[in-house]
Amino acid sequence: MQIKLPYFLTGGLIILLALAAFSLTWGVYDFENASLWQVFKNGIFDGEFSSSDAYVLFEIRLPRIVMAILIGSALAVSGTALQGMFKNPLATPNLIGVTSGASLFAAVAIVLGGTIRAFLPEVLHYFLISIMAFLGAIITMTFVYRMSTTRGKTNVVIMLLAGVAISALAGAVTGFLTYLTEEQELRDLTFWTLGSLGGATWLKNAILAVVIAFSYLFLINKGKALNAMMLGEQDAAHLGISVEKIKKSIIILTALMVGTCVAFAGAIGFVGLIVPYILRLMFKSNYHIILPLSAVVGSILLLCADTVSRTIVAPSEMPIGVLTAFLGAPIFIAILVRYKRSL
Repeated sequence: MQIKLPYFLTGGLIILLALAAFSLTWGVYDFENASLWQVFKNGIFDGEFSSSDAYVLFEIRLPRIVMAILIGSALAVSGTALQGMFKNPLATPNLIGVTSGASLFAAVAIVLGGTIRAFLPEVLHYFLISIMAFLGAIITMTFVYRMSTTRGKTNVVIMLLAGVAISALAGAVTGFLTYLTEEQELRDLTFWTLGSLGGATWLKNAILAVVIAFSYLFLINKGKALNAMMLGEQDAAHLGISVEKIKKSIIILTALMVGTCVAFAGAIGFVGLIVPYILRLMFKSNYHIILPLSAVVGSILLLCADTVSRTIVAPSEMPIGVLTAFLGAPIFIAILVRYKRSL
């Protein structure tokens, strides 16, 4: 039976839109003075943005929902692409140290930002954390790839050990930076460590959208190439697949997406592990189906997690990275159990 990808994508988008509409009305703040439609009408048609209802809707909840959709999609696609490239379900930005590397460089920008900005043009000052997070992600990704690949073959054990080493080193340096920080910097570092979408703005969403759109332009249609690479890189090359070019594209673009996500929302782990695992249960290892679907399912997962995180301990907020770790750890254990049984 042939799988109709457009049907699944359409169904996923409908679920995502319904969830986004529900998330708009769900939270600590209640729209008591007007219906949700009335708030939209007042804000869009009448230009009355001064009311508290319109402010909560257009300046807090909507940007946060959009950021959850964008980051969830980017992290899921990054994890799926890495798993296809490394031919292993454990290859995610979090587990191979890419998220830790991006977080470390973001921490350096937070603590030493004043010194670094003195050597940069003023136009780059606002994007310093984003640039540093991207550099951290791409350096980490390149290191892991070089360490674990010999003669075109990737050693999964070395890959995971390299990720563990980088995560430990990044944690140690971040701990040292925490020791040196002042009160405000300490709060910022805690934000990056635990992850949160509370700082969502329309400007950040616009930057995320541009980065993700550019990355998807090259990545989202590489499912068939990843399927061919699953057979072996030599066989894929015989089929006309530019293996090395695709590898470089995946390394650079996943680092770009993960670095931008970390810069704006901190370290949110396990999304790139959970989504491909769920889709693989349904569609096996068909990346032609899994890769584009992960873009939608990742958005659904993170939007659900964010909605729960900001309401489960109201009026406080649970860091979203804590919640995704609660979801991801059991799935990680399940993958290990399945791998053990297959030995």
